[in-house]
Amino acid sequence: MGSYDEADSGSMGFINDYEDSQPATPPMDQPRVVTAAAAQAPIISSFNDKIRPLLDVIDRLRLLMVMKEGIQLPTIVVVGDQSSGKSSVLESLAGVNLPRSQGICTRVPLIIRLQNHASPRPELYLEYNGKMVPVEEPQIATAINIATDEIAGPGKSISDTPLTLVVRKDGVPDLTMVDLPGITRVPVHGQPNNIYEQIRDIIMQYITPKESIILNVLSATVDFSTCESIRMSQQVDKNGERTLAVVTKVDRAPEGLVDKNTADDVNIGLGYVCVRNRIGDESYEEARKEEARLFETNAHLLCIDKSIVGVHVLAQKLVQIQANEIAKCSPEIVKNISAKLDANVSELEKMPKVLTSIADATKAMMWIIQAAKESLKKLLWRGEFDEYPEDNTKHGTARFVEMLNRFSDELHNCEESNLSKDFLTEEIKGLEDAKRIELPNFLPCEAFLRIFRRKVERISYLPIKFTEKYWDYIDDVVTSVLTRHSEMYYQLKVSAKGAAHNLVQKLREQSINRVKEIVEMEKLTGYTCNPDYMREWNELMNQQDYFINQITGTDMMLPPYPEDLQGFREIQGLREVQGFGKIQVEHLRQHSNVLILQQAFDLKMRTVAYWKIFKVRLVDSMALHLQYCVHNLVNNDIDEIVKELMGPDGHGMEKMLVESPAIVAKRENLKNSIKVLKESKDSVAKVMDRIVVYDAYLV
Repeated sequence: MGSYDEADSGSMGFINDYEDSQPATPPMDQPRVVTAAAAQAPIISSFNDKIRPLLDVIDRLRLLMVMKEGIQLPTIVVVGDQSSGKSSVLESLAGVNLPRSQGICTRVPLIIRLQNHASPRPELYLEYNGKMVPVEEPQIATAINIATDEIAGPGKSISDTPLTLVVRKDGVPDLTMVDLPGITRVPVHGQPNNIYEQIRDIIMQYITPKESIILNVLSATVDFSTCESIRMSQQVDKNGERTLAVVTKVDRAPEGLVDKNTADDVNIGLGYVCVRNRIGDESYEEARKEEARLFETNAHLLCIDKSIVGVHVLAQKLVQIQANEIAKCSPEIVKNISAKLDANVSELEKMPKVLTSIADATKAMMWIIQAAKESLKKLLWRGEFDEYPEDNTKHGTARFVEMLNRFSDELHNCEESNLSKDFLTEEIKGLEDAKRIELPNFLPCEAFLRIFRRKVERISYLPIKFTEKYWDYIDDVVTSVLTRHSEMYYQLKVSAKGAAHNLVQKLREQSINRVKEIVEMEKLTGYTCNPDYMREWNELMNQQDYFINQITGTDMMLPPYPEDLQGFREIQGLREVQGFGKIQVEHLRQHSNVLILQQAFDLKMRTVAYWKIFKVRLVDSMALHLQYCVHNLVNNDIDEIVKELMGPDGHGMEKMLVESPAIVAKRENLKNSIKVLKESKDSVAKVMDRIVVYDAYLV
């Protein structure tokens, strides 16, 4: 069975100092008689002035709701199944009557702050919904019920909004605990069907942080391993390192309690404490006397180690645990508060200032445009992606290469690039259509141009489709970048998005018109100074004589396959030609005019050689044209957005003076958060200074 007698090194001084101020504790192996006088004494003496500030500052931080800022605080969280005696334990520690009823007594997280106070008149008050309500001790239960109804509503529903009870009273331990609703699985009349899930979520919210100490209240009348509260605590504290169990109702089921405690089948790392609940109208003094008598006289309870018996022992353990945890966590709390404060201050500084004049609005707009321009230069021109390292869709230069390669592949794999289909058919028809009175053996240029123009016309949709797709991408990137830079200016963001889209659409239309011009220029005439054209044509024409002879059969005695014509093979009417693959030739045997076949072959080879030049030139032209457009966009055209935003009358800037409600709320939230964190930091710093002085004194 675990214990918390050994404090962490960072908090040892405080615990030793606390223990030195207490009466000596008998060794655990020696029985200790709890007399009536001892039972009537205060549960535990107050912290001295070196320890008390630690708890005070944590309570102050909790009051400031610093946990909403993500700063976790050391907290004793009280959990237990319904009717486990949880309320009775808390009453014994606080010395006040808490609400009692059938079903769920606690419907909201109840933060109980106990402070030992020497004044003969107790001070009690409730804090909730931003107000403090003083309460007389006899009316405390009624006041809690009224406050609970205000927070959670009348009836039996629950809420995660906390209610704080402050008890300043002579003889109570200096503790702060959070009492959570008792766990129930079956909803009763007036409770929602998912009451278990609601309670579970609240409990898990409080016990999950590693700074939380779980006080698990278990009834001696049940098997500990079946308790839902044990199951929940084990989910977040598997080894029980921050779980303390208090066993209630020991007078109802004393048999076997020793074995249940010592076996520790449910991993309670901080140990067990057995207590007797107050019964009926007993006073707290009477209850403590009866508790002492029970553990000294009951045959089954007499052998339980006295170091784990009684409410006063529970209070002392909780005080020690709490002091150790606070001292251990204090440096981390200071660190986390400072980090969160710095982050919020930095975020607030990055937010735009409230614009109060047209001049301010114009200056802000020019800054946004320049920032967006620089981002677009990085993404679309220089290939620098530090602003969007994980978002590949914004890596403009890389995406442009991908789109250009896909366009090139489409162009090279389109139907017009199929060289073997209806081999020479279109060329023969073109030659026949171009017949006129002229010298023989002249290849009509008009036949070539007609064939080439038809091929270009058939693929003309590809560069236009590619251009449209690319400008759609540019539209997305420009809009996204401009929106990001104008995020803090609600009206400007809406207007800038529209202006950016209008600009890109204008450039898109101009670009498409330019691409159409490029296509039309290619259709106008055939020309290239690229030497690859003649080289390709000559290589292809080397096959002409042998191909014509094989088709017409005019010279069947030629050597079977000359070395430079190894590309020819005839298989079932197919002839394999180098550079074309397998082609069907049966339709060509009907042509007896060898001259036509020779000219058609020549025309085909010229078209093929020039088509290769055309495809490469078209891809190059598209790449250069679109790069030129993007260069102008990121360096010059983007400035046109300013003109559109200002409007023809110059009143467009007035829209920027209206802030988004979300931005206003965010600025106020940051200011409030900074205020809370600064106050929290100052409060902790004062106490930490005292800790340093005290540590130095101990050394």
